Parts: sequence; C-alpha cells; structure tokens
Amino acid sequence: MKNKFLYFVFAALIFAAGCGDPAPPADDTKASKPMPEAPVAKMQPEEMTIHGDTRVDNYFWMRLSDDQKKAETPDAQTQDVLDYLNAENAYKDTVLKDTEGLQQKLFDEIVGRIKQDDQSVPVKVDGYWYYTRYEEGQEYPYHCRKKESLEGEEEVMLNVNEMAEGYAYYAVGGRSVSPDNKLLAFGVDTVSRRQYTVHIKNLETGEIFDDVIPETTGGATWANDNKTLFYTKKDPVTLRSYRVYKHVIGTDASEDELVFEETDETFSCYVWKSKSKDYLMIGSYATLSAEVRFVDANNPSGEWQIIQPRERNLEYSVAHYGNDFYIVHNQDAKNFKLSKTSVNNTGKDNWETVIEHRDNVLLEGIEIFKNFLVVDERIEGLTNLRVMPWDGGDEHYLEFQDPAYTAYIAGNPEFDTEVLRYGYSSMTTPNSTYDYDMTSKERTLLKQQEVMDPNFSPDNYASERIMATAADGTKVPMSIVYRKGMQKDGSNPLLLYAYGSYGASMDPYFSSVRLSLLDRGFVYVIAHIRGGQEMGRQWYEDGKLLKKKNTFTDYVDCADHLIAEGYTSADHLYAMGGSAGGLLMGAVVNMRPELFNGVVAAVPFVDVVSTMLDESIPLTTGEFDEWGNPKDEEYYHYIKSYSPYDQVEAKDYPNMLVTTGYWDSQVQYWEPAKWVAKLREVKTDDNILLLHCNMDVGHGGASGRFERFKETAMEYAFFMMLEGIEE
Repeated sequence: MKNKFLYFVFAALIFAAGCGDPAPPADDTKASKPMPEAPVAKMQPEEMTIHGDTRVDNYFWMRLSDDQKKAETPDAQTQDVLDYLNAENAYKDTVLKDTEGLQQKLFDEIVGRIKQDDQSVPVKVDGYWYYTRYEEGQEYPYHCRKKESLEGEEEVMLNVNEMAEGYAYYAVGGRSVSPDNKLLAFGVDTVSRRQYTVHIKNLETGEIFDDVIPETTGGATWANDNKTLFYTKKDPVTLRSYRVYKHVIGTDASEDELVFEETDETFSCYVWKSKSKDYLMIGSYATLSAEVRFVDANNPSGEWQIIQPRERNLEYSVAHYGNDFYIVHNQDAKNFKLSKTSVNNTGKDNWETVIEHRDNVLLEGIEIFKNFLVVDERIEGLTNLRVMPWDGGDEHYLEFQDPAYTAYIAGNPEFDTEVLRYGYSSMTTPNSTYDYDMTSKERTLLKQQEVMDPNFSPDNYASERIMATAADGTKVPMSIVYRKGMQKDGSNPLLLYAYGSYGASMDPYFSSVRLSLLDRGFVYVIAHIRGGQEMGRQWYEDGKLLKKKNTFTDYVDCADHLIAEGYTSADHLYAMGGSAGGLLMGAVVNMRPELFNGVVAAVPFVDVVSTMLDESIPLTTGEFDEWGNPKDEEYYHYIKSYSPYDQVEAKDYPNMLVTTGYWDSQVQYWEPAKWVAKLREVKTDDNILLLHCNMDVGHGGASGRFERFKETAMEYAFFMMLEGIEE
C-alpha cells in the first residue's frame, strides 16, 4: 500500500516460503502442454505530455471512476473493462487448471494448521477484560468482554459472523468503548475501500442507535462525558483523512461540528486520547512533518492548543505523563530522540532531552507507566526493548535468543502496573505473548500460537541472518528460514520477499502458512533492503526520492548473493512483493529478468508517473515526499526511469502472476491491469503471464478469516507448478 502510516497491513502481504528438494515434472508431455490463447486488450493510444516529453499509454481507457464502478448498469467503457478483467480471470483459471487439486490441498493444509476455536490474550481496561475469539468453521470473530474476572459471564459485544451475512466483503474497523463502559462505537466497511460507517451500540440493552456516521477512517474517540465522540472523515474522492468532527450521541451526523480541517493536501489527520485519559489529541502528518494539538478530555468543547507548529523535516509524536508531554522527535536527531516539556509550555524551545540522539540506535517509540518508561529501539537492524525506572534505578534490556526476530510492545492500556506486555516471534518461533515483570524481571508466557499439525516442531527448521554486499559497498541484511537438511548446492527453490518503502521495517516473523512451502523444499528469505528503516533512519532516506533505485539494486544484489552462496540458482529463484513491494517486483524484472524463474506481484504500484501526476487518486498528494512530485522535471525523469509500466521493453520476462482487487483504493486495479496488457503486447518470451483480479475486494484481499488463503494457495501453487512440484 502506499501510505507509510498504514504499514501494519503490509504484513498481510508477506507470504512465507521454505526449503527442500524439488521434484522434476511428472512427464515432459505435461510440462510442455501448449498454452491457451491469452486475452488481448484493445489499444487506444492516449498521449500525455509534460516537460517536453510525451508518453503514449495504449491502455489508459481501463481507468474507471468510482461512480462508473458503482453504477447499476455499466456504460460502454465500464463493460469493456469488466470484459477484459473477466477474460484475464478466465485465462488464469485455464492456465492453472491442473493445479486446482494442489490449490485445494494447500488451502486445506493452511487452514488445517490454524486453531479454529482460538482466542486472543485478554486485555484489562477500566474493570473489563476484552478479547476476541473465533469458533470452529466461522470466518469472522466474536468481540467479547468479561467484567472484573475472567471467570465472569461473557458479554458478546459484536458477533461479526451475523453482521457479515449477505456481504461479499465485511470488515469491522476501530472499536471504542465509552469511559463508563456502556456504549461501543465501531466502524463497518462493506466495499473494501477502507471507508467506514461508524455506528453506536448500547452494550447494556443491545440497541444500535440511529447515529450513523459515513465516510470515516473507522475509529472514534470518546470524550470523558460519555456522550461526545470525535472522528476523522475521509475525502470521498481522494480518501485522504482530512477532517475531524465532533458528534454528540442522539444527534444527526449532518449536524456534527467540524473541529479541524487539514487543508494541506500533503497531510492527513487522525484523533485519539492519551493513555492518561486526560487529553484528546489531533495529529496531522505528512511524510516529513507532523503537528499535534490537544484539548482537555473533560472539556470537549474547549479550545484546541498546538504542541509544536509544523515544520518541514520535523516529525514528532506525543505521550502524556503527569505535568509533562513526552515527545519522540527528530529535531537535530536523524534517528530520533526523546524530550519532555510542560503541558503549559509545549513549543520545541522548551523541550528538555530525556534520551539523547545516537547514530547507531533508532528510537522507534515509547510506552509510559507510572514507575517505568519502556523504550522501543532498533540496534543493528533488530528491535530491542529497554526498561528505564523513573526513579533512576538500574535500566536493562529484555533478552532475546534468535539470530533474527520480531519483538514489539503489545497492548498496555493500564498505567499503574509493574507488568509490560510484549509480543515475540522469529522465523522458527510461533508468535508469543508475554507478561514481563519490570521489577523482578520475570516473564510469563501467556500464549503461543498453536500450529495444529502433530508433525510440526520448531526444531525441524533453521534460521539465519546473513549480509549481502550492495554495489556501493553497503551491507544489506537478510533473514532466512528453511527446513533442516537443506544443502547449499544451488538446487533449492527459494522465495525472496521484500518491501523497501515508507520506512516500513519488514521484521522476521513466524508464519504457519509458509510451512506449506518450507516442507516442500523452499528456502524463504526476507531482504531488508534500503527504503525500509531496519538499519536506522538513513536506511530509509537512502531508499527514497532520488535514491529510490537503491531499493531495487539492493534486492538484485541480495538475489545474486543467495545464488553465489548456493542457496538457490536463477532456475529456482522466485520473487514476491506487494503494493510498493509490487513496484519493486516490476522494477527488478525490468532490470534483471533473467534472474528469476517466477514472480508474484501482489496489488503492485507500477504506473508511478501517471499516478503521481494525478492528485485526484487516493493518497497521491501525501506521497510526494516519498517518490517526488513529477511536476518537477528532475523527479519526472527519475521516476520515469524506473516506473515499471513506463520501462516495459521488448525482451524476455520471467513467469509472472499479478494480483489486484477491483475495489482497491490504495493501488487502483487499472495499474496492474494495464501493466499486464502492455507486457503481453511487447514481451518476446512464451513464459506464463497471469492476472488475477478479485472482483469483490480491495487492497487487503478477502475479509474472512480463511477465505483470503485461497489466494495464497493459488500463489503457492503457481510457484510449485513452475518448480515441477505436483503434490
């Protein structure tokens, strides 16, 4: 996706892989079976000229407006687009026909490893234990709570299975309970464009109020009076979150008061409440700048005050404790530092340093407790959790054992507690939730993801962390997992995943899904390429704007290193990335198509020049500090030089599967559709090229718990088909 502040959804695009010995095709006759005839999209040239340069887009006609897509009766253009997408889907089904049994087997394996009657670790807030649980065979969750004790009577706040009946897509957004524990605000999206309608439920009576608030980001924040809500509204065209409104229970949403409007189109905004519950906060953010304002949560009609007016290249976030705001910021601190300031004097001139800037440590965030400060730091590419007593006592770091891992601060809503809740995972360790006593240093495992396979054991797999050397000498880390017994003889199928944008760090984590690849001989690798933030802020800055090509060359250098070290060979190397990672896929197949046997580009952002020139497309204006604004001639030519759609050439390309969603608001469906059409037009090989367009969903895929894995099974089967694995 194209917004760095939403990068937690990128994990849904990271598909796992593994190691082993591939089998050859069952017979040469089947392997060489003639391909069916591929769809041919009509060509309707559209000339676009800027900076004296003219581009010709033969497939510009594929772009539809939201109104066209929503119309009950399609117009001629819409029908042409639907006919083309349906033809591509039919062609994909035909080519993959022989894998249908394998797809079903993979799907059954993946779902079979998931504990169906699962439940999240309960979190206590204001006297209630909140948790989410699933029942066997159900696609959607039950959002529940119990009062005071986990032995108490269960209260089902939302049964999403009932709510989702009759919908092809159904997602519940932010859930927020009023301070008196009586009301629940929640958002619903039934289209998959991340536009939520907020509803209010009386948790005592079960009544759904008449209050209906459309076109929101999904969440709502309560003032302390239990009747006033603040929410963020999206622009109906660009989907930019640009207005904060105040709603009073029982009134019509059309009467809601506009509290704040973000008029700068490069910024978006959001609203939340401080952990202390003393302040309501509105944040405005762009790629390189932030601004936060606050008001007393007991006085929702009060005057909002700005903590520090926005400045270009000044990013900051705010937490409240006692009489001070604690501010993580990058003022004269590339890797960020921590300061504090009185709630009465909040400007940056009053900021007092608490944790100094360090060249080798990225300060990613903090969690404040009554007696402790917990700091989330990234050192040499790995997350570290640092516990600092407020009284000046001995600070310490939590210890982790794996060579590559993910550790993160989990839900910690309570302020007055000695216990830190955190999550931990590695390439071989299932996701685990711990409570850690910050005084005694004792940790308690509350829950570890169960893999419902009697043959599964973490001991069957090995993990490594190695470095590749980029062309400019930069050392690029990679996280690797495979089934033990793998031989580095170049024969292993290997799936290389990467993202590399928005400063989003792709940390190594466990996936029961990828076991279907690992157990069939795949090696799975995450390349921590520049454009992410794994190695510090400079790592991000060296992979964006006029240095964006470092992202692509890093990936290629990682692939070359894996081949040189015998993990795989070009005949067995597979590439995968989604959204901005799909841009990566498009760029590297233009640069080094001979390096890969197969590529999956998921919801790929590939028509970069055209999208960044069109400010009506969702999220474009907020992207200028990531990619550059092509209205500037220097950026235009640089972006064009790597834009996958613009750089398609008459040459051989690897086997490719491209996926998209008709309702995608992040990367519009027409980008991958046009890309596939142009590749078909000019490529010189007979390799497989498939487009899968899910006509019911958007950027994140299907909404059900299991339904999404049908697409994963298809992607895995595509790799296995190319590798000659048939079982």
